[in-house]
Amino acid sequence: MKTEQKNNKLWWLAAGAGLVLAARAIYRNLTAYDFEGKVVLITGGSRGLGLVMARKLAKEGARLVLCSRDETELENARMELAGNGADVLVLKCDVTVQDQVNSMIENVQNEFGPIDVLINNAGVIHAGPVTEMTVQDFEEAINTHYWGPIYTTLAVLPAMKARKQGRILNISSIGGKISVPHLVPYSASKFALVGLSEGLRAELAQYNIVVTTATPGLMRTGSPRHAILKGQHKKEYTLFKIMDSSPLTSNSAEATAAEILDALRYGDAEVTTTLPAIVAEYLHNLSPGLMTSVFSVVNSMLPGEGGIGKNRAKGYESETPLSMSGLTERTQKAAARNNEL
Repeated sequence: MKTEQKNNKLWWLAAGAGLVLAARAIYRNLTAYDFEGKVVLITGGSRGLGLVMARKLAKEGARLVLCSRDETELENARMELAGNGADVLVLKCDVTVQDQVNSMIENVQNEFGPIDVLINNAGVIHAGPVTEMTVQDFEEAINTHYWGPIYTTLAVLPAMKARKQGRILNISSIGGKISVPHLVPYSASKFALVGLSEGLRAELAQYNIVVTTATPGLMRTGSPRHAILKGQHKKEYTLFKIMDSSPLTSNSAEATAAEILDALRYGDAEVTTTLPAIVAEYLHNLSPGLMTSVFSVVNSMLPGEGGIGKNRAKGYESETPLSMSGLTERTQKAAARNNEL
């Protein structure tokens, strides 16, 4: 009899939990943000993750605005998206220069109307030993990942505040939660973006402006080609590209974009993608000291100083037979697909 009563209690608990989850799912779907007809600005939108998100948003009827520093990349992206029926505007802009950002936002508002959704996606990667990094490397990272989102946010904020609506998505990285060896300028600047994004969410909620922070793990966008390498750059690049290509350590750009856009759609505070990133974040929260010790061991196995030292080489200048082998086939295909070549 006692066993039967216990089983009944467990059944009712399970049923109750199921009803709560079902109610939550229904509520999320009913309150989900509709991108159709919305003006969406994506910085760094001409290639990589920005372009992948643009494709998905175009299918949902969003009116796209893409900005980047490269006019050729922008035109390639525009032709692809417009050729598939998207309503798209492209504008050359360096988000690290406030005057350029303000002019761009003004042009968008004049041609497309107020910006409904801002996606701060522009990024730069510096890879190599921290002892080979220079002040310039740190400045480039912080200007792109921190000041860029500040300039764009401050530029769109008055109109969003006046209309009492808007969405802002800040693309940080798991490197913005856990500082990764040989990516210190990148991680430090992404940490700054996480802090900015969380503070914005708390303060802008009163104006019905929803801010979401994305901290994705490795994704196959093809972006390693544009990384800035220091020290033993060919070894750094080869290792980076192999990890980027492996399904054990990375996710597809398309799957990552879908997860991130869903977080934006449902107004989630944050989203972390890929199992390795989720596990690493959990362990770091559990014991930051242990995680730092683990990364110290990892660092000892990475390429050391030397090579080109503090000089710089791009990823595409650092190819080796191994970096162009079958081990990196997924990343190479992603680069061709996502306007990274």
